[in-house]
Amino acid sequence: MKLHGPALRLTVFIGDTDTWHHKPLHHEIVRRAHAAGLAGASVFRGMEGYGASNRVHTTRILSLSEDLPVAVVIVDTEEQIRGFLPQLDELIGEGLVILDEVEVIRYAGRTPGSAGGR
Repeated sequence: MKLHGPALRLTVFIGDTDTWHHKPLHHEIVRRAHAAGLAGASVFRGMEGYGASNRVHTTRILSLSEDLPVAVVIVDTEEQIRGFLPQLDELIGEGLVILDEVEVIRYAGRTPGSAGGR
């Protein structure tokens, strides 16, 4: 499927120590997104943040955290993303999910050095 134009971005904020059946939760979210045929998913680890606990987690050496923030970002059509939400209900015990309307511009099939058609 070629995704281009209006889409929905799903961002899931969790901790890097969150698990699902003894495996990282972010891994299970990406696995299920892939199995559901969603257009793409990426996982980003935060350097610092806080959430519902109001406790700051950071990578700074003097206050090393064992639960850094993680964001799983998935982009697809609104129909596909909304269809995926029930899976998150099953997986996430504590976290934050946000949905944003976005516009996708996809670059694919270009060869190196062909930028700008030169």
